[in-house]
Amino acid sequence: MSLCWKVLVTALLLIPAAALPATRLNVLFIAVDDLGNLLGPVGHPGFKTPHLDRLAATGVRFDRAYCQIPLCNPSRASVLTGLRPDATGVFDLDRHFRATVPEAVTLPQLFRSNGWFTARVGKIFHYDVPKGIGTDGLDDPASWSQVVNPKGRDVADEKLITNPTPARPVSAALSWHAAEGSDEEQTDGMIAAEAIKLMEQRRGEAFFLGVGFFRPHTPFVAPKKYFEMYPLEGIRLPVSPAGDRDDIPPAAFAHNNASPNYGLDELTCRQALQAYYASVSFVDAQIGRVLGALDRLGLAERTLVVLWSDHGYHLGEHGGVWQKRTLFEESARAPLLIRAPGVKGNGRACQRVVEFVDIYPTVAGLCGLTPPKTIAGRSLFPLLEDPARAWDGGAVTQILRPGNGAPFMGRSIRTERWRYTEWAEGRLGTELYDHAADPQEFNNLAQSPAAKDVVTALQKQLKIKASGAVPKSAFNPARL
Repeated sequence: MSLCWKVLVTALLLIPAAALPATRLNVLFIAVDDLGNLLGPVGHPGFKTPHLDRLAATGVRFDRAYCQIPLCNPSRASVLTGLRPDATGVFDLDRHFRATVPEAVTLPQLFRSNGWFTARVGKIFHYDVPKGIGTDGLDDPASWSQVVNPKGRDVADEKLITNPTPARPVSAALSWHAAEGSDEEQTDGMIAAEAIKLMEQRRGEAFFLGVGFFRPHTPFVAPKKYFEMYPLEGIRLPVSPAGDRDDIPPAAFAHNNASPNYGLDELTCRQALQAYYASVSFVDAQIGRVLGALDRLGLAERTLVVLWSDHGYHLGEHGGVWQKRTLFEESARAPLLIRAPGVKGNGRACQRVVEFVDIYPTVAGLCGLTPPKTIAGRSLFPLLEDPARAWDGGAVTQILRPGNGAPFMGRSIRTERWRYTEWAEGRLGTELYDHAADPQEFNNLAQSPAAKDVVTALQKQLKIKASGAVPKSAFNPARL
């Protein structure tokens, strides 16, 4: 790409040409499955994640980044196409986005068509866990020059997994296993090794490398040493005030988690939480291996690093909510770290509200590429330069409920102060939370007369960004 063309493209994207390097940037695109909001001052206390912390200290940590839908397949389809779920038509765990938008240009596909070597190791598009490990899952062949699908001993050891709710598959249960053996024997350890190998092989050319880790998705599997980092006697469940659920519409709680804590006792829940902590630290160590190789190979100064999770994750909040599929803060807000060479904001945290559809135009623009006009997001480059700058941000997150044969949508908008949520366009309930006074969303103000003007204003903002219609496309209610 000529320098003149770079200048033209970056000017159109409102990115100063001086901010771009003389040679093409590599992209290290790291996805972590079911990683909750554990980074930064509002994160879950107690996690040991030195490598994630180091990445945050050298990049920009977005503390208010929101996924478009808190379910693995539809969220990943949205991130990788830059389209909202209403556009992709993906709401369940089975549908491929190309069934609705066959001509969509994914983010890695854009890089591949512009001369980058693109490769995927592990889970970037959706896979069922654990049964999809080692396969292509719902991958998109047009996106990649090469794919690698490691399969470790965690798959073979599935029979050793503890599942206190045997009627539920281990993929959807609070299930765990403290494994024998080394990191390198686990699928995620193998993913790190294969990613490092590809960087070594391709260090002389521009690459887009998608590295997708399967943990901490259930079953929570990690070598024993990571469990030992978190003694069970020090594990505590979140505390909710008495009657916390009394003012929350029933639709707000996921259909697959209707009973608090899945009906499990406190000790079992603490064991599950310990296992989740262990899985997070295990993945953190694998991320550290990949970032260490980036430094060792002399690639860090010309590599854009983006780390994200597909959604947030509940760990017992609101009296026993676990996993995802809600529109509460814990599920809608997800980790996002971006380290771009040469930007002024590296080493700082950003408190502005951003959306995951913003990832596509940000990555494309930083590398001098023009994203499709159809995508929904906007470049975060101004916030990478100045994380504290003014930013008119509002994030929409949605989730489709099966509704006993009559599916209905929940939609939520998050601004810097408020979260407003409607279920079935308000027919099945509304929620309003003031994050200035109630960051844990314990007090639903939606029916308060004093909040009437706030609700009206947020309703208007939500309608601008959301279609408001239940999708007509095919989906599998059992896989919502």
